Amino acid sequence: MKYVKMEKLSIKNHPELNEKWVQDRIAEDPSILGLGDIILRDRERIQPGAGRLDLLFQEAENPKRYEIEIQLGITDEKHIVRTLEYWDIERKRYPQYEHAAVIVAEEINSRFLNVISLFNGFIPVIALQMSALKHEDKITLVFTKVLDEYTIGTEEEDERIIEVDRSYWEKRGTPTTVKMVDELLPILKTLDGTLELKYNKFYIGLARENKPDNFVIFRPKKSKMNIAIRLEKTDEFQNELEESGLDLLEYDSKSGRYRIRLDKTDIQKHKDLLTKYFKKAFERDINASEQ
Repeated sequence: MKYVKMEKLSIKNHPELNEKWVQDRIAEDPSILGLGDIILRDRERIQPGAGRLDLLFQEAENPKRYEIEIQLGITDEKHIVRTLEYWDIERKRYPQYEHAAVIVAEEINSRFLNVISLFNGFIPVIALQMSALKHEDKITLVFTKVLDEYTIGTEEEDERIIEVDRSYWEKRGTPTTVKMVDELLPILKTLDGTLELKYNKFYIGLARENKPDNFVIFRPKKSKMNIAIRLEKTDEFQNELEESGLDLLEYDSKSGRYRIRLDKTDIQKHKDLLTKYFKKAFERDINASEQ
């Protein structure tokens, strides 16, 4: 291996390079950003009464978008405000997607990094520091993630969850709605015979070989029961659930779950469809644990 010393350039002060050149390179190969498998959705996207968004990307297999603003040189207040403003406009116009604001600059100093960090947890913000490096007549761009979006934990990931017994849920719901969970357990056991119910204070989950495996969780209510199945959101699943007659409450993008409300007739009436989704969620969970 031959060591090559690279010369760092300032794109802002370069006589030939400019922001359009940077946009072109990112549009040609989005992987250089390090944001995963993303596809260019738009560039110089007009924002009503607020200028133009530099780049809009969408994840190839997930309903998530990245609003990206590029600044040459050092980031400043205007750059931060503009990025967050465009993110806010896009998320309100297209609420069916998750959205993340991405700040790109040649230099993100500690002062502004601290300011951006204040938003994280409330606004999903990613900060990328961009470096242009030259060797002979060749130039490359390197993007370093100096701030990642804050990931909110799901309830089943909270180690402080308190275990309870069956009677707790019979009081919180009713014995009848808790029995609905019992009716679903044989279906789940066809996927893995070791699956058992695990009673927690905030939901009834599952354990596989005595370890939590909550690809589906249950919340018995007074007259019905809510279930949450961990699945990727797709048009196929969405349309199928809406056409089935099941009471689809929402897709919770934070936990990655379809939330469905069942009454006591739904289990037999929609047994095949529920079995299908339990199986897909279980297989997805197994595949994820093996990676």
